[in-house]
Formats: sequence, C-alpha cells, structure tokens
Amino acid sequence: MMQHLIVFPIVIPLVAGILLLYQRQGLVRYKRAVSVTASVLLLLATIGLLRQAASGDITYYALGDWQAPFGIVLVLDRLSALMLLLTAVLAVGAVVFACAGDDEKGSNFHGLFQWQLLGINGAFLTGDLFNLFVFFEVLLLASYALLLHGGGKARIQASVHYVVLNLAGSSLFLIAVGILYGATGTLNMADMANRVAALPAEREGLVTAGALMLLVVFGLKAAILPLYFWLPKAYASAPAPVAALFAIMTKVGVYAILRVYSLIFGDSAGGLEALEQPWVWWLSLGTLAAAGVGVMAARDLRLLVAYLVLVSVGTLLAGIGLRSPQAVSALLYYLIHTTLVTGGLFLLAEMIGLQRGKAGTRLVKGRPMVQGAGLAVLFFVGAIAVAGIPPFSGALGKALMMNAAEGTQRLWLWPLLLLTSLASLIALSRAGSTLFWRSHRGNVSGTPLSRRQWFGVLWLLSAAPLLVVFAGPVSSYTQATAEQLTHPQVLIRTLLPDAGDAQ
Repeated sequence: MMQHLIVFPIVIPLVAGILLLYQRQGLVRYKRAVSVTASVLLLLATIGLLRQAASGDITYYALGDWQAPFGIVLVLDRLSALMLLLTAVLAVGAVVFACAGDDEKGSNFHGLFQWQLLGINGAFLTGDLFNLFVFFEVLLLASYALLLHGGGKARIQASVHYVVLNLAGSSLFLIAVGILYGATGTLNMADMANRVAALPAEREGLVTAGALMLLVVFGLKAAILPLYFWLPKAYASAPAPVAALFAIMTKVGVYAILRVYSLIFGDSAGGLEALEQPWVWWLSLGTLAAAGVGVMAARDLRLLVAYLVLVSVGTLLAGIGLRSPQAVSALLYYLIHTTLVTGGLFLLAEMIGLQRGKAGTRLVKGRPMVQGAGLAVLFFVGAIAVAGIPPFSGALGKALMMNAAEGTQRLWLWPLLLLTSLASLIALSRAGSTLFWRSHRGNVSGTPLSRRQWFGVLWLLSAAPLLVVFAGPVSSYTQATAEQLTHPQVLIRTLLPDAGDAQ
C-alpha cells in the first residue's frame, strides 16, 4: 500500500473529476460530497507522503514498471511532499467555501476543481520534463474554465488575456523541451542533468537557449516582471474559491525554477551553472517594486489582494536569486505563509463584498455590515500577517529572507522588502478603515454568512499564528529541504543507480 501512496495525489482528483464530470447534471449534494471527500482524502494522503519524505529518503514510482530514463516516473522528495501538502490544505479551505453557493453559479465547478488539483499535483511529482509540460496543460485547461465560472464581462475580458498569454507560454515550453531533447537525447530530468554535465562544447549554445526559454515560461507562470500583467485582473475577477486555489498557481512556476535549475543546471552543469541567477535576481527586485506601486494604487479589495500575491512572488524569486541554502529555506517558509494567507484573503474579500451589497469590494464608503465585527477581526489578522508585521508568520518569513542576504545583496533586498511591507501596511490600513470604520450611517446591509464560508477563511488564515507556534519544526523541515536541493546527486543516483556516479 505504502509504495503506491505516491500516486494517490494524482489518482484521487483524477477519479473524483471523472465521477463529477460524468454526473455533471446530478444532485448538488452529491457533487459537493464527492469533491469535499476527495479533497480530505488528498489531504490525508499528502500528510502520509510528507511523513515519508521527512526521513530524507527520495522515492519514486515508475508507471508501468518502466524504469527511468525510459519510463515515466513520479518522484517524491522533501520539496514535492511539501508542495503537495500545501496544495491539499489550500484545496480543503477553497472547496468547503465554494459549497456555500459559489459552485452553483456555473456548471462543472467541482469536476474542474479536481482536475486542476490533478495538474498541480502532477507538476509537483513528475520527474520528466515533457510530463511537466503535460501537467502544466492539464492545470491550465481547468483554470481557463474555472476563471470563467459564473460568467460576467470582467471575467471574460480577464480570461482572454490569461488564455492568450498562457497559450504563448505553452508553445514556448514545447519548443524549449524539443531543443533540450535534441541537444541531450533525453527528457528525464535526472538523466538530462548527467548529460548536461558532460555536454560537448558545440551543444552548449542550444542548451543555453532551451534553458533560457524555460526560464521565460516559468517566469510567466510565476508572474515575474515583465510577465505579470495578466495576474492582477485575472485573480481579482475570478470567483473567490478559484482565486484562492490560484494562490498556488504562481508557486508552481517558482517550484519549476527551483527544481529544474537546481537539478539540471546545478553545480555540476559546468559553464551552464547558475544560468538563471542574474535574471531571476534583478527581475525579482523589479517585481517587488512594481507590486508595491500596484498595492498602493488598488481601489478594490480583490485587486489589492492580487497585488499582494505579486509582492509574494517578488519575495520568493528574490530568495531564488540569493542562491544559497539559507535563502531557499527562508523562501520555502515564506511560501507556505503567503499561499495560505493570500488564499484566505481572497475568500475574506468575497465575504466582505457579499455583506456590503452594491458597494461590493470597491474601497468606497458603504453601509455597516451585519457581521462586521467578525469580518474586521479576520481582516486585521490577515492584513497584519500578509504585510509582515509581528507576531504573525509574515514577519518571521521576511526576517529569515533578509537574514539570508549577504553583502551587496542586502543593499538591494532590504530597502525594497521593507518598503513593499510599508506600502502593503498603508494600503491595507486604508482599506480596513474604509470598509469597517468609515461606513455611512443607516441600516446594516447583507445577510448572515454561511458557516462553510467562515470555515474556509478560518482554515486558511489560521496558518498565520500556527506557523509561528510551530516555527521550529517547520524551519527544520525547510532547512533540510534546502540542503537536499543542493545535493541533486542523491536524486540522480536514486533514479539512475548505474549512471549517478557520473554526476
């Protein structure tokens, strides 16, 4: 049983998605039960996988018993296990929230939700570059439909930009994979790492071109400057549960950069070593600066949260640009925090918008809310956490990131990180005062919110204090993960025992 556990994050949403799409005209209660049950089972499976990976062993599953490098393999290490668990936690909060009524605003919500989980989990597990492309396409196809869930002019307009840019990115991804396959003769990432290390000089130009094209693709997925312009409107216009799940989507791009450039183009890649570092470093700083401006300019709560996602993207990619195990450990801790908190803020913004009636999530004066006190407390916790103010996890994550910077890196990272935190705090303070304290006098607006909605928000925002309470074990795990990434030879020897010594 345990040897097959690694395929559960793919099989569970696959089976659930098929059942839900097959019964797409069935009872709402049935669809909700299947989707929630599948999400909870996924959470339990990923907890088991995290415990398995925490030992430091790297395990793999060869589909059809075709061994690497010829067969398709799913690889479990500390990083993939962490990302799988994070996705499952986020999914539970989002799907329970959706069961309060958002899922009925369009067709096939739960089936598409599960298929997006399938694509995300597959991207985190695959050990093959082409199958990384395939899983990217699965999650993108589901996201296209989910973004349009419920319809509306704003969603259609945002989805056009989102689809066109991602189709261009997919085309570039396929071209890059073809170039790397032509130059190395393999698609398995561990085998490609071995071949890049022994690459003839005449092929270095081709591999460099393919590697930089992949960086563009992953940068588009992660929403790095100047490829981030699709994100704010897309995330702000998406249904709240979809936007919450989308909080992990940019992290798929961050994960892909970490995985590909630590494994294939790591320390043993000769002249191709650290190929991505200068690009990621400077563009991440630019992303931070641009996101800070966007946060200050936002006049809608959903758009504000979308720009806060961009702030987190810049911070995470700056951690990659620092290129040290300490920085990777810090960015992984911060990644957990920002994914769950921003996901929770998207759900909270929807609750606030429902209670404010016609004013919605626009940052204008409105009537007092029926449950304004509870929403204000949650908004305060989320705002303090995402802005990076003690005592919550955002402050600890940013402190770890700043501590990882060395020399001249501090002269660039510290001011930008602190200024974007200040900009976030000012923007959130302004939003909070407008939403909760500058309301017009008169009758309260809105109807009581569903318990499912409260659960979804509390489930995700509880990460802010819990990550501080359990900072010791979480930091120990992220440090061990960072150390494992700096030694790709272990993964290579696991998949290719006969060829691993060449690395």
